Amino acid sequence: MSGKEGSGGFRKRKHDNFPHGQRREEKENVNPPSALMKSFKSFQLELDTRHDKYERLVKLSRDITIESKRTIFLLHRFTSAPNGEEILSESEVKLDAVRQKIKQVAQELIGEDMYQFHRAISPGLQEYVEAVSFQYFIKTRSLISVEEINKQLIFTAEDREETTNMTSNCRDKQPCRWSLKVTPVDYLLGVADLTGELMRLCISSVGNGDIDTPFELSQFLRQIYDGFTFIGNTGPYEVSKKLYTLKQSLAKVENACYTLKVRGSEIPKHMLADVFSTKTELIDQEEGLP
Repeated sequence: MSGKEGSGGFRKRKHDNFPHGQRREEKENVNPPSALMKSFKSFQLELDTRHDKYERLVKLSRDITIESKRTIFLLHRFTSAPNGEEILSESEVKLDAVRQKIKQVAQELIGEDMYQFHRAISPGLQEYVEAVSFQYFIKTRSLISVEEINKQLIFTAEDREETTNMTSNCRDKQPCRWSLKVTPVDYLLGVADLTGELMRLCISSVGNGDIDTPFELSQFLRQIYDGFTFIGNTGPYEVSKKLYTLKQSLAKVENACYTLKVRGSEIPKHMLADVFSTKTELIDQEEGLP
């Protein structure tokens, strides 16, 4: 064994001859007031601030997703509820609460480039578009536009606690305004998810004895599908992925309409929903869906 090796057979490093405390003091005294160290300190602060904001936006997006899903579940009770207006008014209250969460997102993005944080807020915005468009369809039997959605996402701080944190414009007795625009991609993805909810609405309406709604939904879904096929593979990857799911929802609704048209007089109304659910399972098995 050579003299450079210790008793354990491992070669000793040169700095092992210095005490650990001395090495730590040398690291701490590496010219802290230098311009380079100050620059890296500022970079660290900027990155930490950006990461904290990103995490806050992710949490807000989760809250928006959860409340939007609850609104969708509530709206599915519209076909079976004795008073549908109460369901719609209650859903409006829930959507107002969701918009307050979106307002917090808009406040977090003041002075920031939204697309740097888009991945954090995109799932929540898609779910919100799905909930708003579902409510709008139940009311008007039509599709809400992205412009109408964005009009609902303009907020002010009048008569609220946020006025204590006003900008210079607010100090001039002008109301603070925040806005958050839903991007075209988020709008398309939300509309694509809407088709699944419309398919469920079709099945539930038939179970409640409503024979006209499936045919309305079939025409509406066909128009949406035609619009998505115009985009095709030229759009974003996420939109093209949703096209397959949209096609499945349309097939299930058209199958329900076919059964109503051909065998509607043979099957009692209270058994139509069971027949549709069975046929839906067969379609899923043929397509290889779980």
